Amino acid sequence: MQNSYMLRAIQLAKLGMGYTSPNPMVGCVIVNQDNKIIGEGWHKKFGGPHAEIEAINNAHENNCDVRGSTVYVTLEPCSHYGKTPPCAKRLAQEGVSQVVIGMQDPNTLVNGQGIRILEEAGIKVTFASEEINEQCKTLNKGFIFVHKYKRPFVTLKAAISLDGKMCLANGSSKWITGEEARKEAHVMRSENDAVLVGVNTVIADDPELTVRHVKGVNPLRVVLDSKLRTPAEAKIIARDGKCLVITGETADSEREKALIEAGARVARLPEGLHNVLEYLASQGVLTLMTEGGAGVLSSFLREGLADYAKFFIAPRIFGEGRGLDLAMNFPDVGKALKLSGVKSKRLGDDFVIEGRLSCSLDL
Repeated sequence: MQNSYMLRAIQLAKLGMGYTSPNPMVGCVIVNQDNKIIGEGWHKKFGGPHAEIEAINNAHENNCDVRGSTVYVTLEPCSHYGKTPPCAKRLAQEGVSQVVIGMQDPNTLVNGQGIRILEEAGIKVTFASEEINEQCKTLNKGFIFVHKYKRPFVTLKAAISLDGKMCLANGSSKWITGEEARKEAHVMRSENDAVLVGVNTVIADDPELTVRHVKGVNPLRVVLDSKLRTPAEAKIIARDGKCLVITGETADSEREKALIEAGARVARLPEGLHNVLEYLASQGVLTLMTEGGAGVLSSFLREGLADYAKFFIAPRIFGEGRGLDLAMNFPDVGKALKLSGVKSKRLGDDFVIEGRLSCSLDL
């Protein structure tokens, strides 16, 4: 039974996708002594009530007393005052008898202190199964990465031909894959806080990088552009405040002014992807998807800053063209970059292969 309640809590947590960052997605289920669910809740948006409070409120709306109940929550209840009061103290005040936790909070402001508050109040605290723990970690992989490594969790997305090319010799790459694969890419955008491309992709393809064809929140659109070559009229900018152009410290100030007037934000950073990722984390980005081009994707792989990869493979042969150019020399096949936990499927005429990259850090 415990797993079923935790799975329901995970399902609830996912309803907050796109709305909670830089907070984690959290779900909560409250079960009475007769094993009946009396309250459910999830963290609906950053700054709003946490999942535990939503579930308590839901139980009260159902005219149910939570005293003596068991609380199933995907993440350790918080112990500090932020935009909301500590959930651990509220659970203690409500008189619950047991709290089952999906994973411990990596935030140094919590990280075991919520558990201590509960136990000092006489509440039994247990952890969910290892299987549930892994699902909770996967759910909040970006939150874990930002607090452990000071950078977002990075997913590479690439559409390639059978001969490994991402564009033709003339730079054209619209469209390598079919409609079903492109729809899947929009789902991926909705699942990430930010989407990143290089300026060459902006100039060649003029992408919007918004969520279309599926329901979801538009991610922050990030352009790596060391010399501010992004056209002020590029579709990626729009006037919604969700386009960020990252450039060098000596880029032309007039070009910067033109982009800002067009609706973009501009950040001047020291050279290096580490600095880019650290800055994005400081801006509340927990998960980042890189969509291209080949040079940008290659840089993330070469520098060991890619954590997950999803390759859309089209049944086309491009011949002359550009693919990943890693400039990496492995001594043998066993040392080459590898995907683990591999999943594959067919989308129309295209195939998708995805998995964790061996260069990734641990959750």
